[in-house]
Amino acid sequence: MNDQLTWYLARSAGLVAWVIAGVAVCFGLLASTGLLRDARPKVWFVDVHRMLSGLTVTFTAIHILAIFADDYVDFGVVAVLVPYGSHWRPGAVAWGIAALYLLLAVEITSRLRTRIGERVWRATHWLSPALFVTATVHGLTGGTDVTDLAVLSPAAGLVTFAAGLLWWRLRHGRPTGALSREPLRTNR
Repeated sequence: MNDQLTWYLARSAGLVAWVIAGVAVCFGLLASTGLLRDARPKVWFVDVHRMLSGLTVTFTAIHILAIFADDYVDFGVVAVLVPYGSHWRPGAVAWGIAALYLLLAVEITSRLRTRIGERVWRATHWLSPALFVTATVHGLTGGTDVTDLAVLSPAAGLVTFAAGLLWWRLRHGRPTGALSREPLRTNR
């Protein structure tokens, strides 16, 4: 077996988690802006957003587990859970840890939305753009593939698209009917 398999797994899972997180943010913003409300039903955008959010958690977990398993850099629990607890690129790792905590806050409150109420859920959910920004900084400062144009060009496109949607959402607000006050229920 390749000695670098865990390193490749950590890199690829981190990159995939970041891309999925960015696309999830975009779908959430598309659902909340109502920009494409005639293209697909609102519930479709929300369902895709939720699925992508779950995949983000999954690939983030794979990223972290692969980092634990990799023996090139000795990452212990403190290095992975405490900002600046890592001796390897401590600033870059701290950004990743901040992104992890933001991801957990957004996902846990999303699962508890009916119990914690709309106001708390919505306030916490506004951390999603910050999550994407911190994960982006983590990747740019700690990632080993950021000089590769095959990675950098699509990443720049995703960041630009997400920023544009966020600008639109902040500028124009949430249109009536973009997202209901109640959690969406679908027939399954």
